[in-house]
Amino acid sequence: MAKLAPRDLAQVLSKLPNQNFSPDVLVGYETSDDAGVFRLNAEIALVQTVDFFTPIADEPEIYGKIAAVNSLNDIYAMGGIPISALSIVCYPQKGDWDILGEILSGGQKALNEENVVVLGGHSVDDSEIKFGYAITGTVDPKRVIKNSGAKPGDMLILTKAIGTGVISTAIKFDKASEASKNAALKTMTTSAREASKVMQKVKANGCTDITGFGLLGHAFEMAKASNVTFKLYSDKIPLLPDVLNLIEKKMLTRGDKNNREYVGETVKFKKFITGEMQSALFDPQTAGGLLISLEEEKAERVLKEVEDAVIIGRVESYKNNLIEVE
Repeated sequence: MAKLAPRDLAQVLSKLPNQNFSPDVLVGYETSDDAGVFRLNAEIALVQTVDFFTPIADEPEIYGKIAAVNSLNDIYAMGGIPISALSIVCYPQKGDWDILGEILSGGQKALNEENVVVLGGHSVDDSEIKFGYAITGTVDPKRVIKNSGAKPGDMLILTKAIGTGVISTAIKFDKASEASKNAALKTMTTSAREASKVMQKVKANGCTDITGFGLLGHAFEMAKASNVTFKLYSDKIPLLPDVLNLIEKKMLTRGDKNNREYVGETVKFKKFITGEMQSALFDPQTAGGLLISLEEEKAERVLKEVEDAVIIGRVESYKNNLIEVE
């Protein structure tokens, strides 16, 4: 199940009435942030998000775990601490109930490992399985990490390799190697909790997590919200195994086209950037890494303390494009 095309969704959201009646809305949907933030008092605010999707793995328990990690990462990207969850279940009435039990168990185990309690949820009869969570967390209102905080001179750090959309498509067509499959499953079941802790310690300027809109789609939203230009170094961006080869074999999702249309002409590619590499950068991710913007002197600590974290670019004052890939 692909997300709604981001360009179309943005047009719909732009027509909704303004919600400026509450000064306690610290982050709404207007800036396309990872989660909403609502201030309760001077010391604490709620962070809320929701995410669900069709099966991304053959093993039901793994699918449940991926769904949990994917939902939690939105809270971590905002510098928040997740505390509770509500499950969202779409499942066929005549389906195998043992399989649903495994999905729920995998998700709950993943949440409980991070001290998040499942309070309940909602289910509907649906011929197509879909599963995920609405997550609530807390954050200090003065320390919310938004996607609009990137500053010229910042380094851009990515905490996970990309390519899960391509590999997931290849798995469906039995084209994925064991190495690529295992690598994708590992990254999709790895929580952003530790990366978020380090990001908070060093007081990063901005952050987003890379999910359905791909690296370039989420980088576009971050650069736009911050009114800056992101310069990305293509040779530094980590890819999961076999991703470019699988793209050559047309193992692409619908998100490739949708994400290209969303970013449009705001990205400039150097001539040597291949079509396959461009598709990798637009590839929709599930439970992807954090894209963190922070001062150069703080970057080294993140690289030392967060496994697989790499510098993939830098932030510059706005030029003619929101993103430049070289």
